[in-house]
Amino acid sequence: MQQFARLKFASFGLKVPVNWQPPQGDDAKHYGDAFKPEEKQTVPGMGVPLLFMAASTNKYHTDSQKMHIGKIGGFIDGMCSAICSAWGQWQSMASMTGVLVNAVTASMGQIVGPPLMPLILASAPKSSPMELKYSNVIATVISNGWMQFTATVKIPGLPMFPAFAAFPGPLAPPIPNVPVPFAALTQVPVSISTNMLKMQMIGQLGDPAAPFHKELFEAISNAFEQCYNLWKASTMVTNILGTGPIPTFAPPYVPVGPVVGGMGNMLPGGFV
Repeated sequence: MQQFARLKFASFGLKVPVNWQPPQGDDAKHYGDAFKPEEKQTVPGMGVPLLFMAASTNKYHTDSQKMHIGKIGGFIDGMCSAICSAWGQWQSMASMTGVLVNAVTASMGQIVGPPLMPLILASAPKSSPMELKYSNVIATVISNGWMQFTATVKIPGLPMFPAFAAFPGPLAPPIPNVPVPFAALTQVPVSISTNMLKMQMIGQLGDPAAPFHKELFEAISNAFEQCYNLWKASTMVTNILGTGPIPTFAPPYVPVGPVVGGMGNMLPGGFV
């Protein structure tokens, strides 16, 4: 996630000092006389991707650039690490309940999991008041967006329980589902889209003068959305224990029958 966020932030091509322009005319001479020769030509900060560019090779500009690269880069890395850690903890604790089971088919269900906000804030950057403010905003918005998103996730009628097509007994015992990709579930990820997350972060921060907040929020929001797109394709839905009655079971004349009106519940950690 860090690399996604860094690449997005670097794509804005930000220069520091912001809006600096080389002086012209007499001002240019005064500007040139104000610095020692070794201060006029210095090596700017390097890196791939380069989060900030120096407005010139002036020592004070390259020093500012290096400082911004260190601070913003450190915050991006720390925030992304906190989000990924929280996501992993959520995944290990989350489950799915209320799954309807009829014969082989599973449908509906509801994801249940802890809020991400406290999990993110536990390890988010908080070394300065500004970092704490940004971390609070990002953690709150991502947590709310994720909760809204998971509420939309449903099983659209998938053949998860082949053994329940014809079960030889009056009541099928708990049997785990056939794993399916998370991407196969019905879901509406609008609340965790880049634009939605960024807009809510900017609104919640409520500080138009905050340095580089729009670019920072967009970079982290974009990285989160990209990670989600990878996660949904690689994560499997497992360990939904389905059970239910077989009302047509009537041996010896009807020795097997389908589950009707059954239920399924996932054990915590079933998203793997």
